[in-house]
Amino acid sequence: MIRVGVVTLILALASATPSLAQNRKHPPEHPPQWKKQQEGHHAGQWLRQHKDLPPEQQRKELEKDPQFRNLPPQRQQQLREQLNRFNSVPPEKQQQMLNRMETWEHLTPEQKQQARQLHTQLQQLPEARRQAVRNAIQTLRSLPPEARQSQIDSEAYKKQFSPEERNVLGNASKLPLAPAEPNEPDPQEE
Repeated sequence: MIRVGVVTLILALASATPSLAQNRKHPPEHPPQWKKQQEGHHAGQWLRQHKDLPPEQQRKELEKDPQFRNLPPQRQQQLREQLNRFNSVPPEKQQQMLNRMETWEHLTPEQKQQARQLHTQLQQLPEARRQAVRNAIQTLRSLPPEARQSQIDSEAYKKQFSPEERNVLGNASKLPLAPAEPNEPDPQEE
């Protein structure tokens, strides 16, 4: 179980994606046997099981796993740092991260590629416009999927967003977005 847990931790931390992979790197490609071992396990499972342990105990669990030890030292260090970042945020933020990992896990490879493309498009916008589009994505997350396109096509959105920005919103709204979290912080903080 620890092996599968570490694989899940690696995948979860590598692809801990907010609603549309905001501010995250692409998950690394893993050997086929890792993918096989993770079947039936949810992203973030290792974190969910170990999040209440003290950080030092989490680290010990990670360090004693053979798969973790077989990773290159640089990748091991990255995972330690990601685990430290996870532990440094409040419990509500950790839960958001875990929920988003779960959402990411359920995307098809095509949807993940679309999310990455949307992330790239979003990053190309000027910061002020990027923030406006992120806020709109949060608003869309709170709407049922069938109501999202109506909102994007509304006169208010036509006045507020360029056709390119509305295209990004439209493409984002077609993906299964993670549900909006109560009192969710500004996405720029992520």
